[in-house]
Amino acid sequence: MLVSEMMNGLGCGQMSGLQRMVNPRPVRVIAVTSGKGGVGKTNVSANLAVALAQDGKEVLLMDADLGLANVDVLLGLQTSFNLSHVIEGQCSLEEVMVSGPAGLRIIPAASGIKSMVELSHAEHAGVVRAFSELSFNPDVLLIDTAAGISDSVVTFSRASHEVLVVVCDEPASITDAYAMIKILNREYGIHRFRILANMVRGAHEGHDLYRKLVKVTDRFLDVALSYSGAIPYDEYLRRAVQKQRAVVEAYPRSKAALAFRKVARKAATWPLPAQASGRIEFFVERLFGNTNRDVETL
Repeated sequence: MLVSEMMNGLGCGQMSGLQRMVNPRPVRVIAVTSGKGGVGKTNVSANLAVALAQDGKEVLLMDADLGLANVDVLLGLQTSFNLSHVIEGQCSLEEVMVSGPAGLRIIPAASGIKSMVELSHAEHAGVVRAFSELSFNPDVLLIDTAAGISDSVVTFSRASHEVLVVVCDEPASITDAYAMIKILNREYGIHRFRILANMVRGAHEGHDLYRKLVKVTDRFLDVALSYSGAIPYDEYLRRAVQKQRAVVEAYPRSKAALAFRKVARKAATWPLPAQASGRIEFFVERLFGNTNRDVETL
């Protein structure tokens, strides 16, 4: 039976669901990482997610700092379940999802559970694959990775379309960002990274940070770095954190909020990959070649 004939006999809700299955909307997946803790990575993830949602995007934010999660705390959310319950088989990803500002959806992780830090590669891969079962079809999935270069950071970065590296003007931040880029490039074949300068004192400082990284990576690595912008140091950002709100929501006209919106608009235009990478990927079947298979199954 032709799909068009089947649709004629369905109600509106059923037809909408069938259309999503036959023509699934591609999902842009962005891993936000840093190499070093304390550079404001989670704040960047949360504010970019809210800014994208305010712009009308369907956004899903995953807290992938599996043992020291804090996205829910940063946004003042109360959660009953998290990724640890999914991994233990107690509930599905859909059931742990909570709503945040501007209609943003969040998948919280656990905090203070040692076993979550010690997940195997297969368990990390299982988390990635579980996203394909979601009925919610976002435009953007933002992954707030853990700091450092753990197995989870590597897995989630490799499974994403874009790796956004957050750096600030500290020698340790630049050194650790370079170390992370080096490992992902040499050991896992990732060649493209986007750089976001955080807590800068001026636009020139952001460009200087980017140039410092490029100078080293051009010399030693086979990578392409792109400058994604800079977030200024802003007292209103600290106030928003104290209120457990995103600065783009609490203080929408602040310098930091305007900068986050600018970066979010850029991120919404980043191109989707033309073909599968050969690695495990979030929502891979919604990007490549799923349409024909669904039609044949019907």
